[in-house]
Amino acid sequence: MENGTKGVGKLNVSSSLELEQSLPKSKLWKICMVASIAAGVQFGWALQLSLLTPYVQLLGIPHRFASFIWLCGPISGMIVQPVVGYYSDNCSSRFGRRRPFIAAGAALVTIAVFLIGFAADLGRASGDPLGKGSKPRAIAVFVVGFWILDVANNMLQGPCRALLADLSGGKAGRMRTANAFFSFFMAVGNILGYAAGSYSKLYKVFPFSKTPACDIYCANLKSCFFIAIFLLLSLTTLSLTVVRENEIPEKEEQEMDEKLAGKSKVPFFGEIFGALRDLPRPMWILLLVTCLNWIAWFPFFLYDTDWMAKEVYGGQVGDGRLYDLGVHAGALGLLLNSVVLGFMSLAVEFLGKKIGGVKRLWGVLNFLLAICMALTVLVTKMAEKSRRYNAAGVLMAPTSGVKIGALSLFAVLGIPLAVTYSIPFALASIFSSSAGSGQGLSLGVLNLAIVVPQMLVSVVGGPWDDLFGGGNLPGFVVGAVAAAASGVLALTMLPSPPADAKPGATMGGFH
Repeated sequence: MENGTKGVGKLNVSSSLELEQSLPKSKLWKICMVASIAAGVQFGWALQLSLLTPYVQLLGIPHRFASFIWLCGPISGMIVQPVVGYYSDNCSSRFGRRRPFIAAGAALVTIAVFLIGFAADLGRASGDPLGKGSKPRAIAVFVVGFWILDVANNMLQGPCRALLADLSGGKAGRMRTANAFFSFFMAVGNILGYAAGSYSKLYKVFPFSKTPACDIYCANLKSCFFIAIFLLLSLTTLSLTVVRENEIPEKEEQEMDEKLAGKSKVPFFGEIFGALRDLPRPMWILLLVTCLNWIAWFPFFLYDTDWMAKEVYGGQVGDGRLYDLGVHAGALGLLLNSVVLGFMSLAVEFLGKKIGGVKRLWGVLNFLLAICMALTVLVTKMAEKSRRYNAAGVLMAPTSGVKIGALSLFAVLGIPLAVTYSIPFALASIFSSSAGSGQGLSLGVLNLAIVVPQMLVSVVGGPWDDLFGGGNLPGFVVGAVAAAASGVLALTMLPSPPADAKPGATMGGFH
């Protein structure tokens, strides 16, 4: 981080950093316990990414408008995570700074999942017709539940990562390790979620889930959400019960109050604008690389199973056969992706040292992401050329070679995904610790570089695809270009982090 420190004088350290410096060294098991909450959060996210886009289309929302539903996540993330981060930095609850927000987020997830899972039933009870066609009341319930779910997930993930940074005690190596564990447990949650999503008879475990308004596909989704609620509440309760946030010794708290006496209190949005105004160069570059990285990822996250069902399998929404087979094959691909993600997450720190630093690793793997996104075009063309029909003229599933090619892309993408889920957050924690910023607010600012590209893709994704004849390939091609640009910037402009963050190190003000 040489570029960020050159020629800058020593700064007064903020209250959040002083709090982190006062914490004693945390044991690894505490970090693992907190990071395990990511498994519960990601289980629900896996269900969203693999099953909800087909689900909203079954409710009667066409493909070109389905991406607008996903605006809920980016908009809520843009507002909620910085707000929660700021107030968790300054929370003085007797239960701790981060834990009240994590608990509230878990409770809201439970409410949201109920609304989403029972949207069709609630819509039918309110007057929606049975059968195909638009179901406006069910869509309204679904959208409300989806908004709540995204707000709740942001309430969970931001404070969880901030708590990991707190437990790391300002040490760069420990922050990277903590975020690697977070990424690993995200992979565990993905594996469980995609495995549940790919099993088409899960509704038999919960026979009451199938109703006149909720077919087998809907009942499977509902059953998956029951499991998601149980997993998240169990992990959150266990973690928040066992892992206690360390308190500041009374003497140090008095010294902090004396240092802060006379400093003017700035409202939340003042803090956000101040943080953006005073961002040091390393953080600006990190935000730019992250933004391009997510422009590359989000089209795939949004339409991965839809691509498998339509372009690879040749199915149509609601045909009940090839499309459903493609969705389940896509869920299997995401399961393979998550297995690779889990192993890669544990190897990020090791590979970063071998390749010459984590920022170089990030840059190189962004080129791998670009290649994989471009290869979706090749797999699609191979699938189109090898279409087969049975004696009755009915389209059959794709050949084994096409299936293997598509599933291989899903699996290989787990390698760059492990870096996306860990390195940017670790770098933000390291840079913000050196600059004297609160972890919650810093990670909230980083989240802006994630949600803004998501909003962009959500707004223009559907019309962009329609401009080139529909389908998902136009968005994937844009993703390939963005990934390549992200790799170039990561290799040429992103500063390397220090081997270990020195509390109180000098850097441009980020506060």
